[in-house]
Amino acid sequence: MSQSATLDSGFEPNSPALPPSDRKRDWMTIVIVGCAHGSSHFFQLVIPSLFLPLGVAFGLDFAQLGFLMTMFFVVSGCCQVAAGFIVDRVGPRPILWFGVAGFVVAAVLLATATGFGTLLLAAVVGGVANSVFHPADFSILNHRVSPWRLGHAFSVHNLTGTLGWALAPIFVVGLTQILGWREAAFGVALLMLAVLVVIVLGRSYLHVEGSVAQQRQQKIHPTVGGAPVVSASVLATLKQLLASPALWGAFLFFCCATIALSSVQSFTIPLMGNLYGMTAVLAGSVLSGYMLGQIIGMVAGGFLVNLTEKTEYVVLTSLVLAAGMFLLLASGWLPVVMVMLVMALAGFFSGVSAPSRDMMVRKVTPKKSVGSVYGLIYAGLDVGSAVGPLLFGLLLDSGWMRGPWVGSAVAFVGAALLAAQIGRASRRTPTAERYAAS
Repeated sequence: MSQSATLDSGFEPNSPALPPSDRKRDWMTIVIVGCAHGSSHFFQLVIPSLFLPLGVAFGLDFAQLGFLMTMFFVVSGCCQVAAGFIVDRVGPRPILWFGVAGFVVAAVLLATATGFGTLLLAAVVGGVANSVFHPADFSILNHRVSPWRLGHAFSVHNLTGTLGWALAPIFVVGLTQILGWREAAFGVALLMLAVLVVIVLGRSYLHVEGSVAQQRQQKIHPTVGGAPVVSASVLATLKQLLASPALWGAFLFFCCATIALSSVQSFTIPLMGNLYGMTAVLAGSVLSGYMLGQIIGMVAGGFLVNLTEKTEYVVLTSLVLAAGMFLLLASGWLPVVMVMLVMALAGFFSGVSAPSRDMMVRKVTPKKSVGSVYGLIYAGLDVGSAVGPLLFGLLLDSGWMRGPWVGSAVAFVGAALLAAQIGRASRRTPTAERYAAS
């Protein structure tokens, strides 16, 4: 039985009803997709890592430099919705190739920039490229990885993204100091080209047929909620998806979670200085402690996600605990020696939620609209990335030094409550219209 026939008959491609999955195949898919996802997060911090030399080279102020990243995420969020529909129709593999190739082009534009206009073009091209990864990645993982190994797949996926964030400043700043900023940008282009070679060579582990190919080969008309997808227009499909409260809840969940994360990424170092009198070097170590805690939490969450079908309770509990850690930090009462531990615990709890979060979303995702759904709801990440720094910057400008951490706590609690709502909605969704939890 072909994979497309398997999907349309109602079975999942790697369900226990079929022959046992090939462990190597599963892990090769997980690793290759993780490599691509890491490149996405890596590139998100390439331009910020070049802010200082770009400002000096072209006489730019911080507002202009910040606008580059605003454009990056606005373009990414807008294009991500379209990318999801394209993934469902033509398959995720060529779209993933397009995304990594786009990073190569954007990096070359950075390296050869002659002014603000070229930098802005590089940010736009990078934003378009960045838009494809979540719909393409999750389409591949959901279709090709065995259900009983998906918890580990989602854990690795989140882990590689965090590693991409962690490695980008080291790579870019290091090359800039040794060779120069243009050479560093060319280095990024070569690194992205190497990732593209890896995912092209591993193409057999990434293949998922799009709905257009399935219809052409077998005259099949898959459905979303009982209505045809392929024969329907994109607008009609979009209306069907937007009618789902669970999917709206997932979109808002990612907005809230990313707003909270933006506080950590953007304001930890100044907050540590203002509230705890830390030097920039020590504050940077605290931020590294958060990232390390998050990585450990993601690994632990990959095992935890398989212990219960009610993954929304894992998400709710872990995010509420993370919110509690941020309130402790915002109090300013902690001894300096405890600050790193509390920050690491905040990272750990937020990391634990990540695999369960992705499994929770999977349970409300129609089988034939994986790319479309993930394109819609993961656009919330870009919205949160654009809104969070602006919101918390205004709080700091108003003189409320504790504002970003209090805001993070509120955003995490909001995400936790939305997770509970999504969980309730998933249990009301007929199994025939969604991926099973197991």
